[in-house]
Amino acid sequence: MRIFNNILETIGNTPIVRLNKLTSHIPATVCVKIESFNPGNSIKDRMAVKMILDAEIDGRLQPGGTIIECTSGNTGMGLAMAACIKGYKCIFTSTDKQSKEKFDILRALGAEVIVCPTNVEPEDERSYYSVARRLSKEIPNSVWMNQYDNLSNRQAHYESTGPEIWNQTDGKITHFVVGIGTGGTITGTSKFLKENNPAIKSWGIDSYGSILKQYKETGTFDPNDIHSYVTEGIGEDFIPENYDFSLIDFIEKVTDKEAALMQRRLAKEEGIFAGNSAGSAIQGLIQLHEKFPLQKEDLVVIILHDHGSRYVGKFFNDDWMREKGYL
Repeated sequence: MRIFNNILETIGNTPIVRLNKLTSHIPATVCVKIESFNPGNSIKDRMAVKMILDAEIDGRLQPGGTIIECTSGNTGMGLAMAACIKGYKCIFTSTDKQSKEKFDILRALGAEVIVCPTNVEPEDERSYYSVARRLSKEIPNSVWMNQYDNLSNRQAHYESTGPEIWNQTDGKITHFVVGIGTGGTITGTSKFLKENNPAIKSWGIDSYGSILKQYKETGTFDPNDIHSYVTEGIGEDFIPENYDFSLIDFIEKVTDKEAALMQRRLAKEEGIFAGNSAGSAIQGLIQLHEKFPLQKEDLVVIILHDHGSRYVGKFFNDDWMREKGYL
């Protein structure tokens, strides 16, 4: 019999699937790694459990403790799922641009959710970073996981995501594509892949209003270029410590509208019901092909971070899309 001891043991080993229609004009083999097959329906399950395990090992997280995190939703779900198994409390701060479905799921898993304004500086006392930091100082026996600067984040992908992709493609992958936010996925995965084959290209997908592309290319960023955007789960207004930009070959930006439309096309044309950042990642690959033409022998793997069910009230809702001017 193959019976798992708990839900956490089912994390990982997500499938890689070939795209057939959306990228039919590209001669390369283009595949997606569908991370919604994780039990928490996102790639963040991997690093959430790793952060908890490391915090237990070094003594920061004690029995009966409280986990505090600032999250756009998916990391919180991974943490909350693990907390259910391990007996911890969870308090999450998030922003008011995230979908209602995410908050409902977090609360269903027993977490407390505090919604903060999106359009404020990270240092502002109202930001979801600042509120999480303050709560961790005020609440006894609590730990702020801080996925942005917690290097357990990128180590989780070095230990799991990278090896999985390498093994699933028999080491034939030539291009790795992923929407970037905290930096954990692209840094950890790219480190493993490039250690095995330095020729592998690592491409990050960013949003307009985020600073990551400009910082990669110039080492600086213009605060005037920072503005709010609709796309969920990728982009940043500061530089998390999880980044190693030397492992990223190029960063491409995708508009909110293009990301939303591609997310819907992915469902209708490929039958893959994925999250908003999936639209960004695939559209980004299509744009990158115009700049760096892919060849027949190339094998591209794109990360699809999460499941489309978290966006039914927004990107899969025609009325909402019309209000945004996307339809």
